[in-house]
Amino acid sequence: MRISSESKVRVEFYDVDSMDIVYHANYVKYLEVARCDLLDKIGYGYNQMRATNYVFPVATLNVKYIRSLKFEQTATIKATLLEWENRVKIKYEIYAPDGSIVTKAETTQLAVKVPQTEACFVCPKELTDKVEAIFKANNVSADDDGEILL
Repeated sequence: MRISSESKVRVEFYDVDSMDIVYHANYVKYLEVARCDLLDKIGYGYNQMRATNYVFPVATLNVKYIRSLKFEQTATIKATLLEWENRVKIKYEIYAPDGSIVTKAETTQLAVKVPQTEACFVCPKELTDKVEAIFKANNVSADDDGEILL
C-alpha cells in the first residue's frame, strides 16, 4: 500500500529563464513543496521531526525531465511514500495543467539523530507509528496493493 498526496505549484516569473520555461534546478524546489505537504499530512513534518530530535537530509535525488513547465502554469505534484521503515523514499510525478507528465523524480532521506549527528538505520518510531495509523484508519495493511490519497 502506498500513501500519496497532491500539491499545486504555480510557476512564478522568478522560476523561469528567458524562454519562459522553468529553470531545471527549480523543479527540486517543487519536489520540496510536495514532500513537505505529504509529510505534514502524515503527521510527521519537519517541525515534528525536530521536536523528536531528528532531521532527514536528502541522501539521493534522481530527476528525469520529460517536458517543460512554463510561466504562469499551475502544476500538480504527486508525492508517494515508497519506504518509511529504514529510510524515507518518496516518488514524485509533476503534471502540467493538461494532465501530461512533465517530470519524474525520487528522493531518499536518512534519519539523523540530533544533536549527536548520528545516522540511524531505522526510522524513528514516531514516523512509523504515524504511517501504520494511516493504514489502520483505512482498514488496509502495508502489504496490500493500492494507494491512499491524503
